Amino acid sequence: MSRISDTFSDLERSGECAFIAYIMAGDPDPSLTPSIAKAIAQYADIIELGIPFSDPIADGKTIQAAAERALRAGMTPQQTFEIISEIRKETDTPIVVMGYYNPILHFGVERFMKKLAECGGDGIIIPDLPMEEADEVVRYAKENGINTIFLIAPTTPEDRIEKICACSSGFVYLVSLLGVTGAREAISGVAKTLIRSVVEKRPDIPPAVGFGISKPEHVREIIADGAKGVIVGSAIVRLIAEHKDEPEKMISALEEFCAELKAATRKK
Repeated sequence: MSRISDTFSDLERSGECAFIAYIMAGDPDPSLTPSIAKAIAQYADIIELGIPFSDPIADGKTIQAAAERALRAGMTPQQTFEIISEIRKETDTPIVVMGYYNPILHFGVERFMKKLAECGGDGIIIPDLPMEEADEVVRYAKENGINTIFLIAPTTPEDRIEKICACSSGFVYLVSLLGVTGAREAISGVAKTLIRSVVEKRPDIPPAVGFGISKPEHVREIIADGAKGVIVGSAIVRLIAEHKDEPEKMISALEEFCAELKAATRKK
């Protein structure tokens, strides 16, 4: 069992779903990321930590801007590992890294997975890496105890969903809408269909839904559809951006918002 799997099992027993909170490593400054993560970890069951990249094709304007701020601040994959080590000193909350394939390939896949494990990371999401080209990533991740989390989109065919479920570990990431990340006023209705498909094909892996979720009512809606986890990114990153020059206000706003989101994951 991994730290991620243990978390989902514990939540299932307590009648809760996982709240997975995304932040960008190094945004607005590398020195602040551990404090941001510590504040969020009071409420989040899993932290998703983005590695900034200059061409984040799956991300909308909010996370693109966060990546730009982090890159301007000098963030590198090596610094991300150092940040994870600092976060790990403060919390046992599972940490999943979300990074695009180019920086990982440049760093060296085997070396990357070894470093991720050494610093206390638990999982990896690579949104631009097709499953058919992921053998090396899956192999070295497995050797180092890192969960590989793949994405399923609304347009993914049924036979491909089955293959993605088979090579995923920890949880599977369901994309709730077509397009890029970003907070939305309403949630697409496709999540329920995707959740049902995953559960039918592999009932032992938790489906977690992301893209567009930004309010407690969205969280409750997704959970009612059968999700075992909800992923919130842009709404959190937007709060960080709004208070980037006032860290104390930022931490307070994040704690308040994340507490509301976590409360919505508790089944009544």
